[in-house]
Amino acid sequence: MPERPVKEPTAEHPITVTPTAGRVVVRVDGEVIADSSAALTLQESTYPAVHYIPLRDVDRERLRRTDTSTYCPYKGEAGYYSVVGAQTVEDAVWFYAQPYPAVAAIADHVAFYPDKAVITVTAE
Repeated sequence: MPERPVKEPTAEHPITVTPTAGRVVVRVDGEVIADSSAALTLQESTYPAVHYIPLRDVDRERLRRTDTSTYCPYKGEAGYYSVVGAQTVEDAVWFYAQPYPAVAAIADHVAFYPDKAVITVTAE
């Protein structure tokens, strides 16, 4: 397997991880899958902000690990979960089991694709 590049955030490609102001609730097929007041917001360059939710605030019984994986040179190897319920929503959730040091705070957190889940952030 070829060596994968590892990149550090720079002024041209900044990445910040900060506590999310407020409460993040995630619904899939109308059902609450995650509810957290301890989420983190990852802002990478010009991409939309992503809310990473602590696994402890996610209904893990509804998650099924898939074989899908992707690689980000800034964050590391991502794994995926499908959300199971009345209908299964494939690869709706991703996580970094061993995120690179620049984004180490997102370990033990998951993120949901906004086109596969309804993500609501409200002030506490």
